[in-house]
Amino acid sequence: MIKIQIHKNLHGINKDTDLDVNIEIKSGEFLAISGKSGSGKTTLLRILAGLEKAKGKIEVNGEIWLDEKNSLIPQKRGIGFVFQDYALFENMSVLQNLLFVKKDINLASHLLQITELSALKNRSTKTLSGGQKQRVSLCRAMMNRPKLLLLDEPLSALDSEMRAKLQTEILSLHKEFKTTTIMVSHDPSEIYKLSSRVLILDNGKIIKDGTAKKVLLKTSGSQKFSFSGELLEIKKVDVIFIAIVSIGQQLVEVVINESEAKCLKIGQTVNLSTKAFSPSISY
Repeated sequence: MIKIQIHKNLHGINKDTDLDVNIEIKSGEFLAISGKSGSGKTTLLRILAGLEKAKGKIEVNGEIWLDEKNSLIPQKRGIGFVFQDYALFENMSVLQNLLFVKKDINLASHLLQITELSALKNRSTKTLSGGQKQRVSLCRAMMNRPKLLLLDEPLSALDSEMRAKLQTEILSLHKEFKTTTIMVSHDPSEIYKLSSRVLILDNGKIIKDGTAKKVLLKTSGSQKFSFSGELLEIKKVDVIFIAIVSIGQQLVEVVINESEAKCLKIGQTVNLSTKAFSPSISY
């Protein structure tokens, strides 16, 4: 269990904002944090990592990381942190980057196998593609078997195909190592695929807290529309089928028939439209 009760003043371009967060996170939970720029998402991760100061208290599995008297240094917090910019040692090979964290060749080899990097273990990281670098960064963050894995928009610079691949690998590592994971993301499809819980921050405050479907799904509105999006899931509810589609920064659900459910494939781009207030889906 992670208990967070922190307060920090954020200095924005136009105005100052108070980051004020009071939440509890269950062990093994995958928490996604989203919200507008400047709402305090990355600052919250950095406070958890011990990279920024704040007032309040952080308790992780009974251990105090922050209170009014002390602040545990980052090296003793047992965290893994994956940044957007990889932060790798380019003068080292892929394997050397992992072993720099911990001299555990068996764990390093296992992580490289999971992320399909074994063939590249002796390559210099400066010769890798963006997706390969991000996989190395993820493996390195897992080398200490962290209690808490922090992901700050780690896939934002990658193309959609690579994002989907790494999303699968992140979820696989999260489940295998039973790590509590907190991820900052603006991508609703990514949040839906990975998270068990979503927080929306606005001006330093939590304004929504729940499952991705509860927080992101839009079902209201009567205007006619036609949009394309990614098909995330098809599920049967009693005698009907429901398709969940990611469109922009929102999720929508549409009732479809059995023949459509058989033809549609998860991950494909579909067109969502409505006529006379009756949504339909095509591909």
